[in-house]
Amino acid sequence: MDYSAQLETALNRLHEEGRYRTFIDIARKNGQFPHAVWHRPDGQEQPVAVWCGNDYLGMGQHPAVLAAMHEAVDAVGAGSGGTRNISGTTVYHKRLEAELADLHGKEAALLFTSAYIANDATLSTLPKLFPGLIIYSDALNHASMIEGVRRNGGAKRVFRHNDMAHLRELLAADDPAAPKLIAFESIYSMDGDFGPVEAICDLADEFGALTYIDEVHAVGMYGARGAGVAERDGLMHRIDIINGTLAKAFGVFGGYIAASARMVDAVRSYAPGFIFTTSLPPAVAAGAAASVAHLKTDQAIRERHQTQARILKFRLKGLGMPIIDHGSHIVPLIVGDPKHTKKLSDMLLADHGIYVQPINFPTVPRGTERLRFTPSPVHGPREMDALVRALDSLWSHCALNRADLAG
Repeated sequence: MDYSAQLETALNRLHEEGRYRTFIDIARKNGQFPHAVWHRPDGQEQPVAVWCGNDYLGMGQHPAVLAAMHEAVDAVGAGSGGTRNISGTTVYHKRLEAELADLHGKEAALLFTSAYIANDATLSTLPKLFPGLIIYSDALNHASMIEGVRRNGGAKRVFRHNDMAHLRELLAADDPAAPKLIAFESIYSMDGDFGPVEAICDLADEFGALTYIDEVHAVGMYGARGAGVAERDGLMHRIDIINGTLAKAFGVFGGYIAASARMVDAVRSYAPGFIFTTSLPPAVAAGAAASVAHLKTDQAIRERHQTQARILKFRLKGLGMPIIDHGSHIVPLIVGDPKHTKKLSDMLLADHGIYVQPINFPTVPRGTERLRFTPSPVHGPREMDALVRALDSLWSHCALNRADLAG
């Protein structure tokens, strides 16, 4: 085989379909988020406003977070030095796990290097702990959940997205004595819709299933203390395993699960993705702990966040733009063609200093390509006006004319 030619063919296919992903070199300005600098391919620097980041609340530059990280670096240096079993457990990791367990009202929490790894490692390990386990997975679950379920070697059932009748049908068709787990998300990040948490808990109780919720796009932003949608809805006590991230609303890095002490101990003891991975740098753990602790008491920032999302959706709807609005903080603008989406993204960046990456297949289904905006409490009236004006100009003057955008 001509390996080089095969690679070129694979990459050319992405270019032809308009799905080739281009990384934009962005340097955020400390203390000035969402403002950043784009290092252009021609070597020039251009100021931009970031509208597609997952640092939903701007906590990545919060003074309390930065102070905690500086203090930890000065105290213990950069890396952790090993896996959790081999010198990689510090007071910073234990403090963060205690903060997370408290946040979710669980007995224990377990840190991973990302929420992706937390999902993959946990879901692929559970069948070792519960032989014969059947996992019922929502059709739109994140790739990390799909991968974990796929790799575990156990039985799986995929139910139609948020379709409780289909889930009930699948549960009822299986052996009542078989161990079961329902895996789903609280907020699905591409459409911004909510999972039916209470209805799933009811079915889990009826059929004797465990519940596994991914709260990645909700932690920090929903609930009285920022524990997520399950907290907002008074349902945390009915969830067996909660997955979350430290890299979005908490603004730092890493992922985790929160559950009973016995569940956490079992995953800790059996999951290769945890056992054989170097632990988070202590400074990262320290910053994340400071962020979690702060957001437990800062309801005002959550309210500002929701207000900004409502304002952006209201203004884009007023322009007649095809956004999806399920009531969450995520604002998807449907374009419907990968090449047009990329062209619109490029025009916003180069001509208006607005950075928003195109979202294409396989992240979303073909024909639903989009720009996904994530307004935050630090996107003020000036940034909002600039975005709305730019979209209005591009949308109306080009009218998303395929010839114009393809040019």
